[in-house]
Amino acid sequence: MNAPPPTAWHPPLSANRATWLVLRKTEPETLREQQLLNALQSSPQFALAIDLAQSFARLVREQQPEHFEAWLDQALHSQIAAFVNFANGLKEDFAAVQAAMKLSASNGQVEGQINRLKLLKRQMYGRAGIELLRRRFLVAN
Repeated sequence: MNAPPPTAWHPPLSANRATWLVLRKTEPETLREQQLLNALQSSPQFALAIDLAQSFARLVREQQPEHFEAWLDQALHSQIAAFVNFANGLKEDFAAVQAAMKLSASNGQVEGQINRLKLLKRQMYGRAGIELLRRRFLVAN
């Protein structure tokens, strides 16, 4: 009696993995990834959400502020609550978002230093005052 061939076990598709699959810069590398992407796109609402997410990522990556207003209108009229809320937030800071797409300047270094300082502060919570925090921060550099 022949036993059926074993099938490969695949972990369930998590939200993080689905996001990575949809927003990655390259095409799916494996047949499994392509099948997952096709399954996600088989639903009209998911297909629209995937299209909106990919087009926004493309706008940011390729710095195309001239297409931002059209994307914003499409997202606002998409009937997908998450995108409508996201688009409303972007609409409030329209000029800042467009400027971020135009300029190559970044505040990543500043944000990284602030994040590191907050981490050190949380680690030392309740232990001492600003002087110890200052010494610890300087030693960490």
